Amino acid sequence: MLRACLTDFLALFFPQACLACQAALVAGEQHLCTMCRAELPYTNYHQLPAAHNPLSRRFWGKLPVTHTLSYLRFLRHGQVQHLLHQLKYQGQQDVGKALGQLYGAELATAGLSPEFDLIVPVPLHRRKLARRGYNQADAFAAGLATALPCSWSATALRRTEHTASQTRKSRTERWQNVATVFEVAQPQEVVGRHILLVDDVLTTGATLEACGAALLAAGARQLSIATIACAE
Repeated sequence: MLRACLTDFLALFFPQACLACQAALVAGEQHLCTMCRAELPYTNYHQLPAAHNPLSRRFWGKLPVTHTLSYLRFLRHGQVQHLLHQLKYQGQQDVGKALGQLYGAELATAGLSPEFDLIVPVPLHRRKLARRGYNQADAFAAGLATALPCSWSATALRRTEHTASQTRKSRTERWQNVATVFEVAQPQEVVGRHILLVDDVLTTGATLEACGAALLAAGARQLSIATIACAE
């Protein structure tokens, strides 16, 4: 009771801001204000059978993916782009954790929680990790793991080479850029398990395809994919 009163008192002078619009949050709101929660472009693809999920088609004939999931639609100059920019370039790891918690709660409500044995984020090369200081996919994985709940590992998968940015590359060029740069560093963590591979944005799927192929080759029983957003 005392802690709750103190929290409310401090909020009067140091209100938390909505991660999307920066407006002050009011009592009962967490991470995102009620208006933004209502207006964000949700995909709701987790409610569709795989045959009717447009994201699943991106991997047909390339990779056996059980569930292809994405929380939000990426729209240029919209709130989703703003959220991802904060996460990737402004050090706001709380954005990834918050969105992971929100999406994880929805996936759990949809009955998907028991399906996943381990969450594995797409890794950054150690050089980029040192420069940025964190991996944005780790933040999303941590949030998902809390809400589902499920264990997660930042060390199971490793990026062995530093590659050029995928921006402005064609799908073929993206695949060639990352086809052989991932390896499973901890095979004992993935063997016989259903892996939920996660990243911030799904575009062509080339990076996720390369990571997923490495996980399956190392003995993963099943593979699913989840991202914060998808470009359509």
